[in-house]
Amino acid sequence: MKILIIDDQELVLLPIEKRLKKLGYEVKTETNGFNGIKLFDSFSPDLVILDINMPIISGFDILKHIKKNKKSTSKIMILSGSTDNNDVVKGFDLGIHDYMKKPISLNEICVRTKRLIGVPELQESNTNFNENIIIQKRVVGVVIPCYNEEDRLLKDEFLKVLDNYSGYYLCFVNDGSSDRTLEVLEELKVGREDYITIYNCEKNGGKAEAVRQGMLYLQRYKALDYVGFLDADLSTDFNDFEDLVVTIENSDYKIVSGSRIQRMGANIAKDSARGLISLMINYIIRKILSMDIKDTQCGAKIFRKDVVRLLFSEKFLTKWLFDVELFIRLRKTFSLEKAKKMICEQPLKRWIHVDGSKLSMKDSFKIIFQLGQIIWKYRKREEKIEYQPSFKAKMTSLE
Repeated sequence: MKILIIDDQELVLLPIEKRLKKLGYEVKTETNGFNGIKLFDSFSPDLVILDINMPIISGFDILKHIKKNKKSTSKIMILSGSTDNNDVVKGFDLGIHDYMKKPISLNEICVRTKRLIGVPELQESNTNFNENIIIQKRVVGVVIPCYNEEDRLLKDEFLKVLDNYSGYYLCFVNDGSSDRTLEVLEELKVGREDYITIYNCEKNGGKAEAVRQGMLYLQRYKALDYVGFLDADLSTDFNDFEDLVVTIENSDYKIVSGSRIQRMGANIAKDSARGLISLMINYIIRKILSMDIKDTQCGAKIFRKDVVRLLFSEKFLTKWLFDVELFIRLRKTFSLEKAKKMICEQPLKRWIHVDGSKLSMKDSFKIIFQLGQIIWKYRKREEKIEYQPSFKAKMTSLE
């Protein structure tokens, strides 16, 4: 039994293709609509799984070719992020057999597939899948800065992320490590090239520069809807990072930032001395920003792509306080009141201080001095830039 899947988001295609092949189906995929039509003509699939919203040629155009031009009897299933009921009606009017809305579980896709075209006679012996991956309607790029992580990198944990979450593209930035970090990352990437990329900085530039380079690198990928960053030690649980993505996906925020504030029901473990210094530093930062942000330094943040180039193009003044500079840049570009509406600070359910952190107590005291440097650098009030469609289009054209 043959299945053709046409979707412009490759990271959506891969888990579906992998699961259906394990069930014994012959599966081919295509991200380009025109090529999808050609493949349909030569492959003659029993089932076509289509996305609606694709560039140049839509899923409806492909559907019309299959039903009207080819007069095919192939089953058609639409898998789309569109929740417009008019699209659902239009699909069935054109002859589809099923309509699925993202997000949807991979298990449900398989059950619907079996209902439409039956179960293959030959399939892998172990087809009882415990994991239930959710196929999302967005694709997210995540920058993970790494410096001398040879012994600390949680390889198994990152593999679990790729196994349990769909639509994520991980960019590990090797920040000029002096140990075997680059080799470890290359080993992790083998066989997972569709989900993992490595950006290698020959010289150590610090976390700020590593994140900046990674964010600008991922911003060029048109397939990505959002771009964020996460610490290599996974002190922030990936479930929490997924929650940040869900928030920005369902809102108008430009930045959603994790917050490690201690509260009932949350597992937030900090070193007591660090916690005391953090309170003092955060107080100073709030005064500098004129924003009531409880935790600017959390290493888990997600951004809409249209502000990435704006915020990360210029090098940061400090290695550890670049988050503060990000918020200042946003404020100076859009005005304080607009910036406040663009940022969401979302409390984490879990955050654990991991031994071996690169930020020492001595560094914590240096931060006070660095805050003074930031105040001095941004002391001149820059001319406010209105966020107009033409400005957004200019940034988009650079992708």
